[in-house]
Amino acid sequence: MILDIGLTNASAGEVVLARVGNPSNDEPLQTSREVCEIREEDRDLFSRLILKPFRSHVRYRFDHHSSLDKNETYACARAIFADETSFLEKGRELAQRLYAKSNHPNIKSGDLCIARLSNAVVEGQTVEAICILKSETVEPFLSISSDQGDLRITTEHGINPDKIDKGCLILNTDADNGYHVLTFDRAGAQSRFWLREFLGVRLFTDDSVLTNQVADLAVSFLQGDEGAISGEDESAVPEKTMAANRAMNFFENRDHFSMQEFEEEVLSRDPEMVARFKKYKADYEEKNQPLSDDFEITAEELTKVRRKVGGVMKFDTGIEVRLLPDFQESALERGYDEAREMGYLKVYFNSKES
Repeated sequence: MILDIGLTNASAGEVVLARVGNPSNDEPLQTSREVCEIREEDRDLFSRLILKPFRSHVRYRFDHHSSLDKNETYACARAIFADETSFLEKGRELAQRLYAKSNHPNIKSGDLCIARLSNAVVEGQTVEAICILKSETVEPFLSISSDQGDLRITTEHGINPDKIDKGCLILNTDADNGYHVLTFDRAGAQSRFWLREFLGVRLFTDDSVLTNQVADLAVSFLQGDEGAISGEDESAVPEKTMAANRAMNFFENRDHFSMQEFEEEVLSRDPEMVARFKKYKADYEEKNQPLSDDFEITAEELTKVRRKVGGVMKFDTGIEVRLLPDFQESALERGYDEAREMGYLKVYFNSKES
């Protein structure tokens, strides 16, 4: 189910700041000594800027293998929502937790901003929220100001809201099940460091999420080198596209997904394909989370995946032929011209489209 989330009127009034280094590089952690109050005249602009990166409403939830209360980030968020006077203490605790998880050599230092927000809306209900942003890049910019009746230009450095590296938005709803959490990481949507080690979240799976994930996994597999046919040359593209089409037809012609039926009906044309798909799925689950083998199919999610079906046939004569999702195998004919000593591709059609 897609959640109705509104952030237009959400407003941030208080912020806890930190500079989080990498302990393996002997870089320190510096945290706020007191809560930073956002001036009333700046709140609207500041709120819009920090919420700008949260364009996707794909939901996560806090999780822990033994007990949800043992997830430290979840526990800090719950304490802040329960008692606003704990914001500085728990904000600094979140910064310390991030610092402790930042000891891999590839993790960059950066500025951390933790903001309390009011007036977010979830399913028509007004809720509080906590926004956590980490910026690993400081950019130069020019500032023009008035000085004693004249204009001056100075160079300064700051955070570009369009290039904030990591973020999460914790919405104060469904607390007992780990809240609703929106998150992003420009280093990779499935970053282990940010999603798993610091936040400790997992995707909020429902039928629509599972439909999108499994259908997308099937199309990626069948159009990749692991799927219907090996190789990257142009001759493999039509067969890969047809295999992906068969998978999408499977999803579109039924209300319930069964992994066993999918393997039997879509993958059984190649005795080795089922084993390759199981390995492909296991690799995905290792990096993300387990996928259910049975769920109700949500038709609207299939439209987005269907657009990914297709491919491009590239030839050494500077010609490309793009196959769209509704590609028909019978519309292509391939052969070899003995006189020219060249292969050829013949395309059949009923009417020319502009």
